[in-house]
Amino acid sequence: MHRDLLPLWAVAWLLMWIPGGLPALVASELSVSGAGPVDAPDGPVSAWPRQKGRSGFSATWAPSWAGWSASGEEWTWQALPEGIIYRSYLAGVKEPRFASQFVYQMDHGWVWDAALGGRVGLIRYGNRDPLRPEGWQVDFEGGVLPRLDLEQDRDVISMDFRAGVPFTYGMGPWRWKFAYYHLCSHLGDEYLLRYPDTLRLNYVRDALVLGASYYPNEDLRLYAEAAWSFYAGDRAEPWEFQFGIDYSPLEPVGFGGAPFFAINGHLREEVDFGGNLVVQTGWQWRGTTGHLFRAGLHYYVGKSDQYEFYDNHEEKIGLAIWYDF
Repeated sequence: MHRDLLPLWAVAWLLMWIPGGLPALVASELSVSGAGPVDAPDGPVSAWPRQKGRSGFSATWAPSWAGWSASGEEWTWQALPEGIIYRSYLAGVKEPRFASQFVYQMDHGWVWDAALGGRVGLIRYGNRDPLRPEGWQVDFEGGVLPRLDLEQDRDVISMDFRAGVPFTYGMGPWRWKFAYYHLCSHLGDEYLLRYPDTLRLNYVRDALVLGASYYPNEDLRLYAEAAWSFYAGDRAEPWEFQFGIDYSPLEPVGFGGAPFFAINGHLREEVDFGGNLVVQTGWQWRGTTGHLFRAGLHYYVGKSDQYEFYDNHEEKIGLAIWYDF
C-alpha cells in the first residue's frame, strides 16, 4: 500500500467510530433526559438536546419546514450576513483564509507557506446569529496560496489560486455544502529562472463538491466531503476526498483565548488515492461575529500541497498563524 495512504485510511476508520455511528435523525420523537418537546409555530416538534454554554448547543433542535430555526428565531432574508454556516476546515490547507506558516521541509529546508484570501457570506435565508447561524446561505471564497523559499532569498517557488461559490444549509448539529471551485497552479518566476529546465504543469481543476459536517457538541466537529472535477487539466484526476476533526471552542472568551486541535486527511485520485495528513494544535481567539484567529503548531506529511509538485512527497513541521472571517 502506498506510504501516504496508510495514515489517511487510519483517520477515516477512526472517524467512523468516534461518534459511535452518526445519530439517526429519522425518529419523529426523541426522548432524552431533561429534553422535552418544544413548541414551534406549526405545533410541537421533537427536541434534540443541547447543553448551554461551551459544552453544547444553547437551544433545542428538531427538523421543521416552516421557516423556524432551532433557536426559535424566525428566518429572514439577509444580504452580506455575519457568520458562516459551513465553516472552512481548520486543517484544510487549500481552504481560502489568511495564513502564514513557517515550516521546515525535510530534505529541503525552511519554506514559507502562506494564504491570502477568505470566505464571506453573500446572502442568507435564516437566523441572524453570527456564532450559530442556521438556514440557507450562498458564500464566495477566493485566495492565493504561495510558497516562498526562505533558503533562497524568499524566492517564490509556486502558487495555487482558488475561487469558488459554496451553497450551504445548516440546522441543529448538521451542516451541508454543495459547492463549485476552480483551482490552478503556477510556478514562480524566480524558481523558473533558477531552474530553467523545469517542466511546468498546467494543473487545473473545476470541481463540484458535496460536504457534510456533524457537531456532537458545539465545540467539536466531524466532517467529510467528496469532490468531482468535470474539467481536470494536466495530471489532475477527477476525484478527491477530505475528512477530519475540528475542536474549536465556539464561545468568545476574551483575551485569554482557548486551545484548539484539528486534523485533516485529503485523498486524491491522481496519486492513486494517496494524499496528505495535516495536524494542527495551539491557541485560538474568537470574536463575537465568529471571526477566528489561531496560532500554533502545524505538521504536514504526504503528497505536496503545491500542485505543480503534486507527486512529490513532503514532510513539514513549524509554527503558523491563521485567520478566518
